[in-house]
Formats: sequence, C-alpha cells, structure tokens
Amino acid sequence: MTASSTHEAAVERYKRVFRKFASIDKNGEKFMTKDDFINAIAPGEDYKRLQRSQYGVLFSVADQTKSGVLSLSDFTVFQNLLSHPDAEYEIAFRLFDTAGTGTISRDQFKQIFSANIGSDAIPFDFECEWLRLYTGSKDTTHEMPYKEFTQLLKGLQAERLRQEFRHYDPQSTGYITPTEFKNVIVDIAGHKLSDHVLDNLPTLCNIYAGNKISFANVMAFYNVIREMDMVERVIRKALEHSKDGTITQADFLNTAAKETRFSLFTPMEADIIFHFAGLDNPSGKLALRDFFRLLESKWEHAILPATPAPESKHGHLHDILKGSYGFLLGSISGAVGATVVYPIDLVKTRMQNQRSKVVGELLYKNSIDCFKKVVKNEGILGLYRGLGPQLVGVAPEKAIKLTMNDLVRRHLTDKNGNITFVGELIAGGVAGGSQVVFTNPLEIVKIRLQVAGEAAKSLEGAPRTGAVAIVRNLGIMGLYKGATACLLRDIPFSAIYFPVYAHLKKDMFKEGPEHRLTIGELLMAGAIAGMPAAYFTTPADVIKTRLQVEAKKGQSTYHGIGDAARKIYKEEGFRAFFKGGPARIFRSSPQFGTTLMVYEMLQRAFPFGGAAEAAHATLAHVTNDDLSYLQSKNALKILLDVHYKFGIVPANAKIPGVVAPSASS
Repeated sequence: MTASSTHEAAVERYKRVFRKFASIDKNGEKFMTKDDFINAIAPGEDYKRLQRSQYGVLFSVADQTKSGVLSLSDFTVFQNLLSHPDAEYEIAFRLFDTAGTGTISRDQFKQIFSANIGSDAIPFDFECEWLRLYTGSKDTTHEMPYKEFTQLLKGLQAERLRQEFRHYDPQSTGYITPTEFKNVIVDIAGHKLSDHVLDNLPTLCNIYAGNKISFANVMAFYNVIREMDMVERVIRKALEHSKDGTITQADFLNTAAKETRFSLFTPMEADIIFHFAGLDNPSGKLALRDFFRLLESKWEHAILPATPAPESKHGHLHDILKGSYGFLLGSISGAVGATVVYPIDLVKTRMQNQRSKVVGELLYKNSIDCFKKVVKNEGILGLYRGLGPQLVGVAPEKAIKLTMNDLVRRHLTDKNGNITFVGELIAGGVAGGSQVVFTNPLEIVKIRLQVAGEAAKSLEGAPRTGAVAIVRNLGIMGLYKGATACLLRDIPFSAIYFPVYAHLKKDMFKEGPEHRLTIGELLMAGAIAGMPAAYFTTPADVIKTRLQVEAKKGQSTYHGIGDAARKIYKEEGFRAFFKGGPARIFRSSPQFGTTLMVYEMLQRAFPFGGAAEAAHATLAHVTNDDLSYLQSKNALKILLDVHYKFGIVPANAKIPGVVAPSASS
C-alpha cells in the first residue's frame, strides 16, 4: 500500500465519521457541535477515568475559527494532526497558544493551567525557580516556542511532585503519610495507573520499616511510572530466559544491567515494581500477567502499520490443537452452565408436560411445589436426572452455534465492520437452526429421562428407564421426533439472543478496544440477553416437549406441530403455551451468563499460544475507526500529565481562547 493510497483511505475514513456524527445542516453543508465531536472521537468511552468535558478540551483545538462548530475541513485537519508522532505535544501547544503567535508567554501558561485544573487543586507556585528558568522572571519574560514548551511540559510533572510533597510536609521532615502519598500520586499520574495499584498505593509504607513514606520513596515511584516502557522491555527480556515463565527481582536487575549501557533502575525502584506487581503473589516469582496489572489498560499504542503484518504460518497440527482448544473450553464452560441450572430445567420440563385434562389429579401446583416433590420423592439426585445426555450435547451445541453465528456475521459484515440488524437476526437464526442436528436427539433422551422419574414414583412397580433403552426404543428416526418444533424454538431464540447480547456489550457495557468486559459485565450481558430470548420462545418449547414426551394412558396424542397447538389451546387454554416460562427464564438467563463467564475465565487462565498470540489477536480486531479513538484518547496524555483534572472545570468558567458552548450543544 503506497503512502498516497493510505492517505486517501484515511481521508475517506474522516469523511465517513464526520457524516455519521455531524448534526447541523446549514445550506446543504454539515457541521459538528461540541457534543457531535466528542461522540465522534470517543465512541466507546465509558467516562469513568476520562470525563466527557476532558475530551471537550480537544474541541477548542479543532475549532480553529472559534465559531463553536466544526466543518468537514476542520475535522479533517484535526484528525490529520492526531496522526503526527508528536500529536500530544502539538495539541497541548495549540491549547496554550491562545493568541496563535507560535510562542507561549509566562502569563498564558499560568492562565490556561489555572483555569483548567479548578480552584480545589493544590496551588502551583508560578514564582518557583524551575519555571523562571523556562519563562524568565516577571521583569525579563521569555516567550517559549514549540520545542522549548515541550521540554517544560516534560519536566512539569516532577516539579509538581516536589511542590505537592512540600505542601503535605510543611515542616520539611522528609516524610508524608500513606494517604497523602496517594493524593500526590493520583494528582500526578492517577490516569496512568490501574485501579489495582491506585487502591493499594498506601501499602508502599509496608516495604520498609515505619508507617510513613519518604521523599526518596515518592521519587522512586515516580521514576518507575516515567520509565514504565523500559520496565516492560526489561521484564520481557528477562522472561525470554526463564524456564517457567516467571522472574525474580534479582532476574530483573541483572537483565536491566545487561541490556542498558547505564544503570537505569535503583534497588528501591525494583522494590516498588515487585511490590505492586506481586500484591496477590507473595512468592517473589512473577509472571508477565502480574506486571500487566501496574498500568491502566486504556492506554494503548495508537500506531497501525501501513500494511498488514504477515500472518504466522503454522502446520496442520497447530490448527488441530487450536480448534481442539476452543472446542474444549466451550465444552467445559457449557457443561458448567448446564449443570448449574439443570434442576430448573427439570422442573420446567415436568411443568410443561403436566396436562390439565388427564386421568387422575395434577401432581404439581406450581414450579416450587414441583421442586419440593422431586426432592421428596426422588432425592437430590432426582433433580439431575437426564444430566448425562445434556452434558454430552453441550459440546457440539455450543461449538456449532457460536461458529455458525460468527461465520454468517462475518459474511454479512461490510468492509467498514458494520452489520445491519437484519443481518444480525439472520446470523443468529442460522446458528440456532444448525445446532438442532445434534441437540434434538439429546433433548428427547433428556426429556424422557426427566419424566421417567416422575412415572416411577406415580406408578408402583414401574421400572426406571435408562438412556440406552430410550435410544433403542426410539430408533434413528425417532430421535428426531419434534425436530421441526425444535427448529421453531432454537431459530428465534438465537435470532433474539445474539443481537441482544452484542448490543448489550457494545451499548450498555461500552465494550471497545480500550475496554475489555469484566467477568461481572459478561455475566450480566449473557444473563440479560437470555431473558427475552427464553420467554418469547416458550410456546415452541411447550409444543416440542409435548411432541417428544411419550403420552400416558388417557392423555392426548399429537400428530405434528399444528395438531399439538390446536389441542393444547382447546384443552388447556392460551396460558398453557407459557407453562414453564418463568422456569425457562431462570434457567436460560443464568446458564448463558455462567457459560460466558466460565469461558472468559478459562481463556484468561489458559491462553492458547501465550500472551503474545493473545495480544496479536486483540490487535487484529482494532479497526481504523478504533485507531482514531485511541489517537484521540492518547492526545490527552500530556494534558493529563499537566494535571489529572485538566479540562474538568465548571460550565461557567472563563478559559482564554475557548468559546463557550451554545445551549444547543
């Protein structure tokens, strides 16, 4: 791909994003408001770490004419600026250069800095010697051009750290409390650190004797943050020579000494690295995943190669092993999900099979009564009668359903990574239909085993029927009895479930390249999506159950879906079609949630091909639009280094050079 074609593709991407989000139309020309702009550059942001108003700071840089709206030209220029290697510094310079002269004075720096951090921040001493070295004194001011200003920004964090330490240590004892240390670090670098580290910052005092933290400790911690990229390189290099995938603090220091010309890390800095990385692993031997917990995962490299990296070539054995790996994890997670909810499934089946007009009295009043009587008459193990065939069926069911959904979605997704809602429905429906070839035989055996226990207790002397006897009795064709009804249930179920699940992850839980869903979020997404899918397909499930269960003496027999539907409605009324509906929800909702949760945990605990292949797979899903988002977010890094609250200011605050937003925006 040539540089020219790459540029043209980028411009087309900017146009597409602009047209999607621009909401103002003036004489046939589209314009973006501030809200439109933020929505365009941060489509997947959850605004937990970075506030919406902080992205709004970038609007003042993009709005070159200070008109309060952006044209396509303005947006394109801004996006092009983000692609520069020094974009973070350029944006900061343009924000502080309110007069547009190409230089920044002492007063300009003071005005913009003070206005953007709020009045509750620890005050910065603008008369300090450090700042005078860059800007001169009040009498002999020195205006900074771009490159000088970048050097000021690079040293600003260290000066702020010194000033905040002195703020908490007015008596110059050289020590502050753990809580004060946390306040300093949150102010200086809170945006860079993970929640795991932020929550445990006060524990730094446990490394050495005493309950306070020295200035040396604070500076060592700051140096670790500042050199985190080098920390990662040294760790990866040390792990290359590790037989078990772990390293000790001595391994780290030895590798650092070998790989760098000058001594880069002090023993105190190594103490800090291993203390926070090993909070949950006191063995002293840490793996790469332990070190990944140090930094906030949102900060990614916003660099995409001009040409795709060549795919790794693997043999057939590798492909077989990888396929078996996915199949195994899907089988285990599906089996766990099925086992957790199986008692509910058994109660659902017993309730659905209970006829209103039969010889004798009704066995169960409701689902709770059914549960109690199963335990009383058949014991706890009775709740798991028929579980074996169900577990055997989980593996092919999950494998086929997930594979077909992904395959069809991929074919129906356009070159920009978008799929229509109809396309999502089709993909889900095909996935649901394809699984029936495996699941119908197992369903019919499971259901007959579930009601066999009921028959054994209600009819004295009735023998307990096993799975093998049921298969022999039904034959090959009999195993597919009720398959049409099974299709009638599984196609709409998956057509509802997969689109709802995808939109919950994207729209409710804000899944994106910067936000991998937590276990709780995956559990919630899977559980919520299963509710409407399960309930609205209950009528088809009732009909399928009636067709697959062998009728008792005196009960109605059914000859196909239509006949079953007519007789159920005539004999039991419309409500009979939703028998077991609540039980289906209580089964399907936690089952799908549990299955996804276990699957995610297994993938994280036993990654196929190690961390490198997992990282490559993550990058493979980063689209060009995702790249723009990463670039926009990374553009804020330098401003957040100035102060973590940069841009979080009251709506009525007056910031030099920034146009107040209109009421419409």
